[in-house]
Amino acid sequence: MPSDRQKRTNDPEGMRRRVLDKAEESFQARGFHATSLGDVMAAAAVTGGALHHHFPTKKALALAVIEERVAEVVRRTWVEPLRSSASVRAGVRQVFATVADRLERQGFVRGCPLNNLAHELSLADPDFRISLASIFKEWRSAIADKVRADQQAGGEADTDPERFAASVVALYSGAMSMAKTAQDSSLLRLCAKELDESAGGVLN
Repeated sequence: MPSDRQKRTNDPEGMRRRVLDKAEESFQARGFHATSLGDVMAAAAVTGGALHHHFPTKKALALAVIEERVAEVVRRTWVEPLRSSASVRAGVRQVFATVADRLERQGFVRGCPLNNLAHELSLADPDFRISLASIFKEWRSAIADKVRADQQAGGEADTDPERFAASVVALYSGAMSMAKTAQDSSLLRLCAKELDESAGGVLN
């Protein structure tokens, strides 16, 4: 019967996914700079040779985390729910509520995965900045596209799609940063409610 070591060796894609999972977890909990490749190797139970086969440098590992893990979180949290929502405003409300519910069940707030790495890495390396910026662009585009779809259906006549999208992303990013600092997920609900009720707010 094959040993666990043999199973890991014979499953390179599984090993790669495990390395990405552990790297993402450590980057979010401790930060990129505070995480060593040795930390990732130990957490993923892989050798240095196996890790470097897929990720020759720490930068390569970080770019893979951004492009394959963080981007997917944004798509799953924002892009897909918006596409299936009845309207852009209903979709935005639902995302805020869903994230707040999840954080309350979780009992702690690590913040937005994209914002966490953007704050740490955007000025550290141009490749990091470009990769992170592309995710923000996809996020804003998903919101703006939903506004345009609503306009084609007869709604949102006075809404500027790009401005609305930028406002929502900025609101969510700021709310998550405050929630992380205070360890209080209710700030997400507070921010969404204020926008929903304020005269002239983007969710009115």
